[in-house]
Amino acid sequence: MIIALVIIGFIFLIGIFFYNSLIGKKNQVTNAFSAIDVMLKKRFDLIPNLVEVVKQYTTYEQETLTKIVELRSKAGSPNISSAEKADLDAQLSSSVKGLMINIENYPDLKANTNFINLQTTWTESEEQIAAARRTYNASVTDYNNSIMMFPGSLFAGMLNFQPIAVLETAAEERKNISAKELFNN
Repeated sequence: MIIALVIIGFIFLIGIFFYNSLIGKKNQVTNAFSAIDVMLKKRFDLIPNLVEVVKQYTTYEQETLTKIVELRSKAGSPNISSAEKADLDAQLSSSVKGLMINIENYPDLKANTNFINLQTTWTESEEQIAAARRTYNASVTDYNNSIMMFPGSLFAGMLNFQPIAVLETAAEERKNISAKELFNN
């Protein structure tokens, strides 16, 4: 009887250990996504200033600016899922890159101090977002390994822990960039 109680107690302690480990890793994933959210908020806050500065110098970029403002508004909605936010982020990033390339046509804007400061801040934000994405994906991989590998998979299955998707690069951003096409536009 004592041996059976010791075995049950040992299994119970192992269960507690795995449960706490899985909760810790899931919280790391949440924390890593929160870091991305903070960086995205910082970048979204830059957009109105960027749009205003560009508006002062451009005339035919209006469609791009309107799209950027719309994407920013959608991303700021309170009931948006993480997947939707990642998708909007990819669209916004692509639109702003296109805008930055078209800025080459406006020498006065390129020389404007406010625009240069905004462009530098934007670039820094992009680098911070990329670093936060790498941290998030590392946390997700660690968590997914914990729930998919034995013996963690036994406890994860019983406690209904589900795998989480890593953030992926949009298909259009995976294409090779042709410098020739960039400079011919």
